[in-house]
Amino acid sequence: MELDYPILSDPGGDVAKKYGIFNGKFSGRVTFYVGKDGKILHVVKKVKAGSHGTDIAAKLGALKVEKK
Repeated sequence: MELDYPILSDPGGDVAKKYGIFNGKFSGRVTFYVGKDGKILHVVKKVKAGSHGTDIAAKLGALKVEKK
């Protein structure tokens, strides 16, 4: 998959546990926008599957995140 930005999938829930959103079974769909410095820029807790790709691209643009 070629994208303009890196993504992370967390099937084992390890990252969700570290971010404090793992509820014991699964964390649901949450998107964290993380800057190059490791700081969280924005969090989306209610993901709309039908428009999420477009929503991500728009938010990255609004946050002025550089394309890779």
